[in-house]
Amino acid sequence: MSADTINLTADPNRVPQPAVTGDKPPLEILLCAPRGFCAGVVRAIDVVERALAIYGAPVYVRHEIVHNKYVVETLKRKGAVFVRELDEVPDSGAPVIFSAHGVAKTVPQNADARGLTTIDATCPLVTKVHREAEIHHKRGRHVLLVGHSGHPEVVGTMGQLPKGSITLVEDIEQIDALNPPAEQALAWVTQTTLSIDDTKHIVEALKAKFPAIHGPHKDDICYATTNRQEAVKEVAPRVDALIVVGSSNSSNSQRLREVAERAGCPITRLVLRAEEIDWDAFKDIRRLGLTAGASAPEVLVEEIIDAFAARFDVTVDQVSVTVEDMSFPLPRELRSEAAE
Repeated sequence: MSADTINLTADPNRVPQPAVTGDKPPLEILLCAPRGFCAGVVRAIDVVERALAIYGAPVYVRHEIVHNKYVVETLKRKGAVFVRELDEVPDSGAPVIFSAHGVAKTVPQNADARGLTTIDATCPLVTKVHREAEIHHKRGRHVLLVGHSGHPEVVGTMGQLPKGSITLVEDIEQIDALNPPAEQALAWVTQTTLSIDDTKHIVEALKAKFPAIHGPHKDDICYATTNRQEAVKEVAPRVDALIVVGSSNSSNSQRLREVAERAGCPITRLVLRAEEIDWDAFKDIRRLGLTAGASAPEVLVEEIIDAFAARFDVTVDQVSVTVEDMSFPLPRELRSEAAE
């Protein structure tokens, strides 16, 4: 089953071309590629859809399945009920889905204690970070997690280890204050949706202060975050303004706007829908960059293009830095049903 079944996606490789009339100012839109949904987000949405098909409504989802209000509201209309904590879930036999960001170990333990049916939609690349942290802990290393305080992914990763076994590092300034016991080995892992450049500087500072620190065999920042940031770096210096389609609570979307700003784009905005656009800021532009965070559906990108086409004679070109073909299978408990 695809996320297309709830009209959340369109083909991100299709380049829409609104009709040019000649009676409006010209505007060239440079579409960043890749953009929009990553494999982990598609899988998480498909988990909710498949669970609804198998179990019927309601299906409960702990926290937002992905950080996009449009996606959440669309799934609500299909029968998904979003809750903050498990105590909001009744003992009705309906399944509970854990979001793509991952959860602390205590969450499934508490669910099991209540006899709840659970389905884990954690992105496999987040699970990879969880496993790395666990392995470092088992080998006697104190883990330093590079990430943003309070983000669900960070909460989930820190919750994989006993309290005191993992320390959050948000910026370089914090590294100066780190004073672990000299005899204790250290390791670092990162949140998957961080700025590539910021994280590089933090990791370099960690290695400079702790030369023997252990790191992951492969970077923890996920392929989708990396690819979307690289596409923005390519487009941002070439445009008068750049819009990132995404929710304000989406870490990877916020990072895309920051990357565009640092790359020299004079006007950068993060918007969820066309109705949020401040048109005064864009009235004099002639070239616009457009991308979407990893949890933003392509239908919202098309909505933004249509909104500009109502005010400008728009032509659209796509700037691609790579082609993605990543996909993740559904959780095991949904696969046999999906094959029927």
